[in-house]
Amino acid sequence: MSSDRKTHWQQVYDEKEPNEVSWYQPVPEKSLQLIRATGVARTDPVLDAGGGASTLVDYLLDEGYADISVLDISGKALARSRSRLGDAAAAVNWIESDVTEFESARRYALWHDRAVFHFLTESADRDKYIDVICRALQPRGYFVLATFGPQGPERCSGLEIRRYGIEQLQALLGASFELQSHELDSHETPMGSRQQFLYSSWQLLI
Repeated sequence: MSSDRKTHWQQVYDEKEPNEVSWYQPVPEKSLQLIRATGVARTDPVLDAGGGASTLVDYLLDEGYADISVLDISGKALARSRSRLGDAAAAVNWIESDVTEFESARRYALWHDRAVFHFLTESADRDKYIDVICRALQPRGYFVLATFGPQGPERCSGLEIRRYGIEQLQALLGASFELQSHELDSHETPMGSRQQFLYSSWQLLI
């Protein structure tokens, strides 16, 4: 399954520019707002899961975050960001890995994901993902998550996805995480259509 996922996302970034995929955001404002709201220090370690070609890392660097890691299953997506950032890419830790198999050598103050969780349609993969986060976050660390909302698309990039309401996320995360905030957002795709996202912020209870 991991190799199938990798092949799929490598092909996506072979065939499309980052600003041609439906989830592209010129400015990831909602994610930035939630990250700022956690109050993590600019020197604290932050990880963006599935952030391969996202511009979030650009803005985090601009705002002075000094310990950023970007994790993605697609090395080609990561290469797009490194190329875009130029010399600034050297300040970022780039990690090529399937998130469900990620074994972190350190612990992070904040884990951000706008790209991965809704693609995990198997319960075993979701359980692995949550276990990875619990081991990778510092005690009382933050998890900023954006998934497709209840009225979001049923498929994305040719794959089935899972849509979430906040109650479903609480059922999955509630034992380990405390909900800090949540809101629905309407994302305009590069093609001019709309996708509903559910943004949420959580704090690890252990």
